[in-house]
Amino acid sequence: MRNVHIFADRVEAGCALAERLGKEKYENPVVLALPRGGVPVAAEVAKVLEAPLDLVLVRKIGVPYQPELALAAVVDGGHAEVVVNEDVRRFAGVSDQDFDKAKARELAEIERRRELYLQGRERVPIKGATAIVVDDGIATGATVRAALKALRRRDPKKLVLAVAVAPPETINELRPEVDEIICLETPEPFHAIGLYYRDFSQVSDQQVVALLAQSGRQGEEATSEP
Repeated sequence: MRNVHIFADRVEAGCALAERLGKEKYENPVVLALPRGGVPVAAEVAKVLEAPLDLVLVRKIGVPYQPELALAAVVDGGHAEVVVNEDVRRFAGVSDQDFDKAKARELAEIERRRELYLQGRERVPIKGATAIVVDDGIATGATVRAALKALRRRDPKKLVLAVAVAPPETINELRPEVDEIICLETPEPFHAIGLYYRDFSQVSDQQVVALLAQSGRQGEEATSEP
């Protein structure tokens, strides 16, 4: 097995991703973080690319009697997108009523988190932009796939997935969903994302709020420069 780089923390991973992405000279980039772990990574990318930072919020909808089994995923709130695993829905026999209840519950949680994290800030438009989705790592890719499908419907000019670490088979499965993937490390065998970080401590809601606020101030300073 080849040597795999172990990141000191999410900031180091973000700096490494930013260095790679900075070489691509993307037109009109918008950085979209998957909270909470993706936010410190994405903040470094947004800083280097001088791009706005926003969130893409995804919630799994589990089968009512087996919540860990993903029935669908709901993405963001304003014009919510639902990506359904039709095979699981047929197998589980979930009624429309139960599905709608579960969807409404997860949408409410998405809106609660968006209000907590962004505190009334408008969503950053991505139509015609280069949308760069950033996370600290990917395991199975189920929620990321839902996010990418939903973002594609918002009509970005280009959709890029940028992650620090993921298994090679997951990266290959996600390639049809995007125009480009940048993944710094693809260890095989892959075990858990946290093994590839020396510090993989949980990111708090307060850290997310602070990073988004800091990014917003940097964006305002950049646009106010003569």
